[in-house]
Amino acid sequence: MSNEMKNKDELLEEKVQTETPKDQSAKVEKDEYEETYKQMSPFKLILRRFFRSKLSVVGLCIIVFLFLFAFLGPVVYNKWGETEVDRTQVAKIYTEEKTIINEYGEEITIIQEIEIFDDNLKAYPSKDHLLGTDEKGMDIFVRLMYGGRISLTIGFIVVILETILGVLLGGISGYFGGKVDQVIMRIVDVFNCIPMLPILLIASAVLDAFSIAEIIDNSDRIYFLMLIITVFGWSGCARMVRGQILSLREQEFIVATEVMGIPTWRRIFVHLIPNVMPQLIVNMTLGLGSIILYESTLSYLGLGVQIPYAAWGTMISSSKNPEILSNYMNMWLPAGILIVLAVLGFNFVGDGLRDAMDPKSKK
Repeated sequence: MSNEMKNKDELLEEKVQTETPKDQSAKVEKDEYEETYKQMSPFKLILRRFFRSKLSVVGLCIIVFLFLFAFLGPVVYNKWGETEVDRTQVAKIYTEEKTIINEYGEEITIIQEIEIFDDNLKAYPSKDHLLGTDEKGMDIFVRLMYGGRISLTIGFIVVILETILGVLLGGISGYFGGKVDQVIMRIVDVFNCIPMLPILLIASAVLDAFSIAEIIDNSDRIYFLMLIITVFGWSGCARMVRGQILSLREQEFIVATEVMGIPTWRRIFVHLIPNVMPQLIVNMTLGLGSIILYESTLSYLGLGVQIPYAAWGTMISSSKNPEILSNYMNMWLPAGILIVLAVLGFNFVGDGLRDAMDPKSKK
């Protein structure tokens, strides 16, 4: 019996010795797999999906370039100011040709040349002015940089204000429902039905009257422009937040917060709104391009930033003059290109974020 017991113990020891290296290697592989899996956080997964899209990377590069151009450009290239006029006297020769018929019936052509010394107006691109000067004698390249500040600042501030107002009203409407939901949604419907262009025309006339009466300075029109766009633009965000919260408020974690006695405001703004953040981020990014385009349109129509202050839409409005439209493309084409780049950049980034934050995406 003792010999048999010894033989069994020896066999068990041999089996343990033969199986231990495999078990150890399997354990190491399992630990490495678990460690690799833990490092792939949701944020890293979103970044991985985002940077896989070439259009998203292109859009991000465009946005970074525009921000560097608008906010760091005037610091590097400070030769001219935003409203500084080039007072260099330049001789310009204007030629006028007339044909008259004398008393003998002969046609006589008279060419008259007039030499006028004036400020450096409508200059073509040169070493002193990289993109030339406008009809006021101000440097176009510098005004493009300052105009980018206006457009990008308006875009971000308006989007943030619209999101705050939309989240506040949309969250209350979606969580409480009933009469509260009905009242807020009817207000949203009213704002969606208001024709915005006539309201903006009226607001512009009022601002012009205040400017003439020196109640409001032209430099302050930008703040009123932000306010007007925000007041008429928050309804879409509120409707989106309401729809998301309607689907989330019946989930188990919200029922648990009710059982725990958590206050209503914490349920909405601490537990519900963070679950809507992916949709909000995508909505804000896509909205930035639209707001920049909208601000440029208003400035082009004379409802936004006024000369001598720079805005991309205001610079394009110089093309209303047929002479400038045909002969001085350097005065309006660069601003149009920057508007197109800004809108495309934010749309590319918004589409990339939407695909990256989609939980059903398998790419």
